[in-house]
Amino acid sequence: MPRTVAIGVQDFEQLRKNGFFYVDKTSFISEWWKSGDSVTLLTRPRRFGKTLNMSMLDYFFSNKYTDKGCLFEGLEIWKEKEFRNLQGTFPVIFLSFAGIKQKNYEYTKYAVNLLLTKLYNQYEWLLKKDLFTDADRKAFSRVNPDMPEPVAAEALNQLCEWLYRYYGRRCIILLDEYDTPLQEAYVYNYWEELTGFIRGLFNNTFKTNPYLERGIMTGITRISKESIFSDLNNLNVVTTTSEEYAACFGFTEKEVFEAMDEQGISEGEKENVKFWYDGFTFGKVKDIYNPWSVIMYLDKRNYDTFWANTSGNGLISRLIQRSDRGIKTEFEKLLNGKSIEARIDEQVVYDQLPGNRNAIWSLLLASGYLKVKELIRKEKDELPLYQLELTNHEVKLMFFRMIEGWFAEGIDFSEFVSSMLRGDERSMNHYMNRVALNTFSYFDTGSKPSDQKEPERFYHGFVLGLLVDKAGSYLIKSNRESGLGRYDVVLEPRNINDPAVIMEFKVFDPKDREKDLEDTAKNALIQIEEKKYDTDLLSRGIAPDRILKYGFAFEGERCLIRKAEING
Repeated sequence: MPRTVAIGVQDFEQLRKNGFFYVDKTSFISEWWKSGDSVTLLTRPRRFGKTLNMSMLDYFFSNKYTDKGCLFEGLEIWKEKEFRNLQGTFPVIFLSFAGIKQKNYEYTKYAVNLLLTKLYNQYEWLLKKDLFTDADRKAFSRVNPDMPEPVAAEALNQLCEWLYRYYGRRCIILLDEYDTPLQEAYVYNYWEELTGFIRGLFNNTFKTNPYLERGIMTGITRISKESIFSDLNNLNVVTTTSEEYAACFGFTEKEVFEAMDEQGISEGEKENVKFWYDGFTFGKVKDIYNPWSVIMYLDKRNYDTFWANTSGNGLISRLIQRSDRGIKTEFEKLLNGKSIEARIDEQVVYDQLPGNRNAIWSLLLASGYLKVKELIRKEKDELPLYQLELTNHEVKLMFFRMIEGWFAEGIDFSEFVSSMLRGDERSMNHYMNRVALNTFSYFDTGSKPSDQKEPERFYHGFVLGLLVDKAGSYLIKSNRESGLGRYDVVLEPRNINDPAVIMEFKVFDPKDREKDLEDTAKNALIQIEEKKYDTDLLSRGIAPDRILKYGFAFEGERCLIRKAEING
């Protein structure tokens, strides 16, 4: 009989006690413990089972659950006698930063302090024991939501000492989603303040703590060592490219197909599930499936961007919108099913993200939006060079919807594209000026909306918008060589009987002896002809009268489009 697929359950006991669907990942316990590492930082994309695995570790090691060994019966870890004897034998401190999503430093510090205070409140009973002094009780009372930073920094270290004094065993500390408040700090511009506070907390907890047995932190990204881990030379960092724990997070293909068999799903659906949700690679283990989407599919029996829909993807959207021409061009390649090459620095440096292509691709890889197709080169003193692709169909569709959203404020964008393909210059101008007015704010990263870089940012966003509806029937190319130069944008039809489009974008510049936007648009059309940008289209057999040529002229938020006369 198939097990019930319960959505959103992250408590290990609840899954096991109720017999809900669960994929056995208890081998993680054995692998982690046998590693002997003092402190492990393990990064995986969101919704990849990090919290459930941390809950599993808590139920396995914590002396609060000495009577919970039955939860592990029949699972892989229970086959090893030495681990059966370890169950329920350590004081464990388990806390999560997942809910700390504040918009300024003071609120974030208060939220961390509140979390530590609630943790302390669970151990008030310790103070009643004779081995604790009045000084201990006074120190205990200093931990409260308004405590100063030095007290908060020492709080976990101090609690470990008291637990060691009572139990005679050093503590295991489990910290889930350690980087959530740090990402918020970057988004809301209080990075420097928070990293100073977090650095002190982590150093006291995981480095200068003689009462720590083992520690493990999970998150999405590996924050740069200089930011918060500068003193933690005892840290073993495990990222998506590491060999360790490769199959412990996410579902392997074997696990997915076995689950589908259990649920009575037909053999023919397996390729569809693979198309949508496969594609993640951890270390050398390929064909890792997104577990959240697989579970949602097993429950709903339909396909959707389940994983992508669990987050606003605001940071990713902002980085792509505000990136330069080169990054947008490479992103177009990804959306067209091609790969790119990038040097990956797995120590994400948030203050380098704007405009740093390697930092952006590194964040996208760590977050699960890109996958490694191949390691191209890894040399001493250089970042490794990887070939990267979009992870799977779900991710691709998520990006299409994200881009569509940039243009969704009252604009019927599909009608603009239709006007362009039928040569309706008047309608194009009407729609484009509405789009420009609604969209320039997305791409304006400075104080001068009419800065010459802004039209460049805008039209690349515009090209990405075209991809939403036309990627199936057109190849969207930009900044490619054809004829005697490099065109801006070409829509090349997959069916040579469909119309093709060449677009050239120019910013109004009086220095070029242009009186107005009309002159600028005409100069764009002249460039298309003089540089013979239609060479590649003609060589494919597309008739000259099926090639539409448009000159786009920009000045600030104003745009004028002119169409070349059709050559017969």
